[in-house]
Amino acid sequence: MINITIPKPSVTITKQKNPELSNIYGFTDFHLIPRDKGGIFMFYNNKHELLFVGKARKLRPRIKKHFEDTVSPIKMHRDEVTKIEVCVIEDPVHREIYETHIINELKSKYNIDKVFYK
Repeated sequence: MINITIPKPSVTITKQKNPELSNIYGFTDFHLIPRDKGGIFMFYNNKHELLFVGKARKLRPRIKKHFEDTVSPIKMHRDEVTKIEVCVIEDPVHREIYETHIINELKSKYNIDKVFYK
């Protein structure tokens, strides 16, 4: 049995109480998310429920796409996201393992691929 420990977030940002004051989806600290580093990201709602887990070679542009494109699995639930946690993980194999493990261990709400618990 392999023991996988969920990594501690490198960056955590939360949506502002007055999101209209922020120009990036209500998150004024969006600039803290690394632009050119790879890793995993987790979207949470205000009840601290895990909504979605993803991985990326370049974190900030990938997270932005989830708030902009029309094919994102969370496109109908973007307003629910109140917290984003980011873990910098450079190795692509490690990103894949962590993403799959977190989806199944924490039972993310809107991930449809890589789900083994349903």
